[in-house]
Amino acid sequence: MSRPTTRAAVEPDCEDHDHPKRNERLAHDERTLARAAGFFRAAGEVERLRLLGHLQAGERCVSELAETLGEGMSTISQRLRVLRAEGLVERRRDGKHVYYSLADQHVASLLESALAHAAEEHHRR
Repeated sequence: MSRPTTRAAVEPDCEDHDHPKRNERLAHDERTLARAAGFFRAAGEVERLRLLGHLQAGERCVSELAETLGEGMSTISQRLRVLRAEGLVERRRDGKHVYYSLADQHVASLLESALAHAAEEHHRR
C-alpha cells in the first residue's frame, strides 16, 4: 500500500537564501491596478459582458441594444452606465439618440482574449 504524498514531500521548501536577489519594483502603480480591477468588476457580469460583445461589432444606440437583447431600455442604460463609469464604453450624442461603443482597442482586445480563453476546451468543467 502506498503512502499518501503530501505537498511538502513533492515540493522542497523554499528558503530565502535560495532566491536570486532581484531589484524589482511593482510593475504597476496602485492607481493603475485599481483601474484594472474596476475593468474586471464591470465586465465580470454575464449580461454586461454580453453587452460588450454586441458593442464589439460597432456603435449601437440604447434602443437597438434593448431590442437585440430583448431587455428594457432602462436595464440596458443601467448596464451601460456601469461600463462607462469604468471607462469600458464611451457615448456619442446625435440629436435625441445616444450611441455607445467600446472605449478603445484595449477593451476590444481584452474582451476577445477573455472570450477566447474561456472557449478553450481545457477550461470547461
